[in-house]
Amino acid sequence: MSQWMRGALPLLPDSLVYQIFLSLGPADVLAAGLVCRQWQAVSRDEFLWREQFYRYYQVARDVPRHPAATSWYEEFRRLYDRVPCVEVQTLKEHSDQVLHLSFSHSGYQFASCSKDCTVKIWNNDLTISLLHSADMRPYNWSYTQFSQFNQDDSLLLASGVFLGPHNSSSGEIAVISLDSFALLSRVRNKPYDVFGCWLTETSLISGNLHRIGDITSCSVLWLNNAFQDVESENVNVVKRLFKIQNLNASTIRTVMVADCSRFDSPDLLLDAGAPPPGRVFDLGSDSEDEAGGPGPGPAPARTKEGLRRFLDGFLDGRAQPQLSEHALETKVAELLAQGRTKPPEHSMADARKLLIFTTGCLTYSPHQIGIKQILPHQMTTAGPVLGEGRGSDAFFDALDHVIDVHGHIIGMGLSPDNRYLYVNSRAWPSGSVVADPMQPPPIAEEIDLLVFDLKTLREVKRALRAHRAHTPSDECFFIFLDVSRDFVASGAEDRHGYIWDRHYNICLAKLRHQDVVNSVVFSPQEQELLLTASDDATIKAWRSPRTVRIHHAPRPRPHPFFSWFASQRR
Repeated sequence: MSQWMRGALPLLPDSLVYQIFLSLGPADVLAAGLVCRQWQAVSRDEFLWREQFYRYYQVARDVPRHPAATSWYEEFRRLYDRVPCVEVQTLKEHSDQVLHLSFSHSGYQFASCSKDCTVKIWNNDLTISLLHSADMRPYNWSYTQFSQFNQDDSLLLASGVFLGPHNSSSGEIAVISLDSFALLSRVRNKPYDVFGCWLTETSLISGNLHRIGDITSCSVLWLNNAFQDVESENVNVVKRLFKIQNLNASTIRTVMVADCSRFDSPDLLLDAGAPPPGRVFDLGSDSEDEAGGPGPGPAPARTKEGLRRFLDGFLDGRAQPQLSEHALETKVAELLAQGRTKPPEHSMADARKLLIFTTGCLTYSPHQIGIKQILPHQMTTAGPVLGEGRGSDAFFDALDHVIDVHGHIIGMGLSPDNRYLYVNSRAWPSGSVVADPMQPPPIAEEIDLLVFDLKTLREVKRALRAHRAHTPSDECFFIFLDVSRDFVASGAEDRHGYIWDRHYNICLAKLRHQDVVNSVVFSPQEQELLLTASDDATIKAWRSPRTVRIHHAPRPRPHPFFSWFASQRR
């Protein structure tokens, strides 16, 4: 040994040391690398860490290394050391289930909504502290359910549910100043699970629902000025954006806005090959078939003639097979809408912003994603106001695109570049047929996290799986997810939050609560910080092992990666 220490040739060649290291786990390889310079060099071999990476994280071998990664060792370390999986603080200021979390764009503040009917605003320091709590019970709210900061973080949109019967669907949106915490305005919102969202810094989108029949209705989406106490009566504070027909007890829910100008950001997902067939349906065609069928004459005249022939046949008993009352209502509603539906105005390629929402066509459970482009003249409440009540020339707006997920949608979130839409869905059985709109198919307990490219309107990647839910379709509730540059996170009914890597499609962490995890959110400025909200009435803050070491180190010098890695094995 002394001869070797004086510089003689090593007792084992590098190739043999490499083969031995291949049989070791990552922590043992790092420990062996501390023995001598030769072993240190072998322990950092790129091919060695490539094998360690695929084996440890169980990544499919055909998935390449992340394009931004500099080495396999550093990529292994990133996934092990920079995932927010260490609980650092538990917030217990809410007295009931916490339903939603949202961060300000600066990352300095976040808001929480709860069944205790408060909206709480927090300071996001190293130790999180409560800044303000707004009680919404004086406004006849039952609970708060959703919040969103506007682009410059000066206003907070808070959405809630009105007190009323169990089957009531009415809600309200409140706008709160983040300078004075004053309540600036309130806007009706129906159904309440439209939630609402910001379109510009001072205008927000709300919904209204008008019943037409037992299972037929129309949803109206409104643009509202956040400041509604304008002095001049000539200044509009509200303008109608879209009026959309709903069939088979479906409604528009969960609205959000995607900014298409951010699509040109560097892609974080590699091309995953051809998308699954049958996922995307383009309803924006100008063909005669989709616009109401061929034939001469104005569309309303053709519609009336088609409706007259259908009703004559039905009354004479020639309609085969015999239609139920619900099926008859849907058929008549479709015929009436054919000549009164306004087609899309422009190509989707020209879109600046997209309005995205859940909808359906077969049953009341949300099983489709609707997309409407928002044109420049629709970005402000200025201009003519289109009232809710219209005459016989009233029209519906056609959807630009529809994505059918063949399951119950329970969550949606956009990537930071707004290009990728992540969707929590509980699948229907393969080949299932909806015979009654009031009885949707049973839904899976396993939640699929689907990914859609809004630039190509195609599904990309395979579904992410790990989280589960147990409630049936008629009791299903929203589980909010969030997406950062590298990760995607979601709550679940199995008392855990989950984190996946967006590139490798692997689950990296399970975050424990005592009850259902309703919402998760990454800090927009620091993806190594994640918050989770639960029915156990708590909010938990999670940081990465790397940031925990930095924040708790007695000196500004961080500990080596190995020391933390090895400590987790004990």
